Amino acid sequence: MPAELGKSLIFPGILLLLVGLIFLFADRISFLDRLPGDIVIRGDRTTVYFPIVTCLLISLLLSLLCLLFRK
Repeated sequence: MPAELGKSLIFPGILLLLVGLIFLFADRISFLDRLPGDIVIRGDRTTVYFPIVTCLLISLLLSLLCLLFRK
């Protein structure tokens, strides 16, 4: 039982480590900054940013990763 629990905690730990590294180095990832198709609405005192294409790209990459690791 403890060995199974240890194995099941390894994957979330690695996932949290990867997410932490992404947040740590997010300012250096310039290709995800402003992709063509992302919507930016600038008003007098506000700016609204809708990263539609960025979300689609990240979703596609994560779907491909899940597909690869499922097999």
